[in-house]
Amino acid sequence: MSPHRFRVAVCGGGVGGLVCAVALSRYHDIHIDVYEAASAFTEIGAGIGVWPRAWKVLCSLGLADELAKIAVVPPTDIPQIAFHFRKGDQPEGVNFYTLSTPGGLLAFHRADFHGVLLRHLGRHCGKHTSKRLVSYTQSRSRDPSIRLDFQDGSSATCDVLIGADGVKSAARACLVEELAAVARAEGRHQDAQKVLAAGPPKWSGTVAYRALFPSQTLRQRLPSHRVLENPMLYLGKNSEITVYPIQRGAMINLAAFRARYDLEYTTFKGPWMQDVPPSEVLHDFDNWEPEVRMLLQSAERVNRWAIHTTLPLPSFVSGKVALLGDSAHAMMPYQGAGAGQAIEDAFILATVLGDRRTTQSTISRALRVYDSIRRPFALRIQEASRENGILYTLNYPGLTFDRPACAQPGSEDAEKLKEIRTRIRMNWEWAWKTTLDGDVSRALRQLDDPAYGS
Repeated sequence: MSPHRFRVAVCGGGVGGLVCAVALSRYHDIHIDVYEAASAFTEIGAGIGVWPRAWKVLCSLGLADELAKIAVVPPTDIPQIAFHFRKGDQPEGVNFYTLSTPGGLLAFHRADFHGVLLRHLGRHCGKHTSKRLVSYTQSRSRDPSIRLDFQDGSSATCDVLIGADGVKSAARACLVEELAAVARAEGRHQDAQKVLAAGPPKWSGTVAYRALFPSQTLRQRLPSHRVLENPMLYLGKNSEITVYPIQRGAMINLAAFRARYDLEYTTFKGPWMQDVPPSEVLHDFDNWEPEVRMLLQSAERVNRWAIHTTLPLPSFVSGKVALLGDSAHAMMPYQGAGAGQAIEDAFILATVLGDRRTTQSTISRALRVYDSIRRPFALRIQEASRENGILYTLNYPGLTFDRPACAQPGSEDAEKLKEIRTRIRMNWEWAWKTTLDGDVSRALRQLDDPAYGS
């Protein structure tokens, strides 16, 4: 007889999937298998930001010491500057806000962060590469299990499937079909069509130019450049640049965004990610101030990403399958919240599954509790991230500019910039003013609530 209560498959070895596996590793009677689509456990991208709310979760998993060693600035509870905001799409930019928060934003090189997670997986956690999920099938037999089918023709089984396979999630596609089938069986045909339409990822109308380059390259061009010491957000019409040092200041991580809101939720034509010549991004920002141009000129390699998001689902779970992170709620990057929300999903999900009250017969109940806690909050952050993007790209109604801004106190421009910073902060305060503690307590209480069934 197996010593394990049940077997959990985590499809996707990114931040959310690995944090979930690390959190589940605390429970020695749960067997975990992590299936990664790539040929190795690696992360795509450069920088990753973690706010105090998600940092507290990582600390509770025993990751603080190792992560502190690779953070750009060591973690602290003392108020730190998270970002300096500057309107940069004019001959001489205008500083208009310094966002200071308790602890600030912890920045990491994504590969370093990923490496720490891998080192903390439990001994009873299997790691499998080149396993891209194609579909799953939930059994309705007396001995229920889930069959996983992979692109290489192989298959596996599990008792719980956690879909952490990103914005192009195969787990999400199957789950949406299941939700639609239930709606049709209940005569809710419009609901079925709505959930099917929400399944595939949607282009946000925005592309991001991403680059990583040595700080020394920028220092040689301009030794006093503010980005060498300070994380910056440069705002402009239909554009925004987020840039900050990582790897203890040795590298600069840059993401430059170009938005077309008239194309939001349309289909992107072409590859979602590709290398492009640096001249392309320079052309898109040719009217920006010199210090921004100098940043862009320092990037020798540039990737262009078509930013895709997802529409809200009526549930992140179906039977014994749950989605987390981008598979559940891919969001715009304008709050640095994507990784943090995946971390929160992972921790709540692992907590309810690991609880002694969760057995083979009560897995579905635990997943429904997870959905009741995480879905409303994550979808709210998803919408706040989108609104911040509208503010950053100067598209918010009544807060647009048709000429270079002047920050003269009392001027119309100054009042607009003040309103922009007020709305940005209001949308963002959840990240440092709240914690996950109350949600954890509520989830554990709900495991005894008969409303969630067995």
